[in-house]
Amino acid sequence: QVQLVESGGGLVQAGGSLRLSCAASGSIFTFSAMGWHRQAPGKQRELVATATSGGITNYADSVKGRFTVSRDNTKNTVYLQMNSLKPEDTAVYYCRSWNPHLGYDYWGQGTQVTVSS
Repeated sequence: QVQLVESGGGLVQAGGSLRLSCAASGSIFTFSAMGWHRQAPGKQRELVATATSGGITNYADSVKGRFTVSRDNTKNTVYLQMNSLKPEDTAVYYCRSWNPHLGYDYWGQGTQVTVSS
């Protein structure tokens, strides 16, 4: 069983920055795609950014140029650096670890990010 523990959320003013971290337990981290999703009140959960096991990254159009996803395989940790935050970035951010070939898909408990105007 893999556990994903997010940290780094909080309250920030528009234009500010936050860095989210997600620490994964277990030994599958290097085989996993890692990603961040978010869910705002009344909205569906949406993909924010992903990083494959080979380090290829992908971003939602709404965060391109502002957010950066990175992973440290020596620490089993994935990060989301969020700059130039906007009120519309307010959401619960979830960490995800998955590998469709190995048949697993794990989610963290979520961390709240609130951006005030």
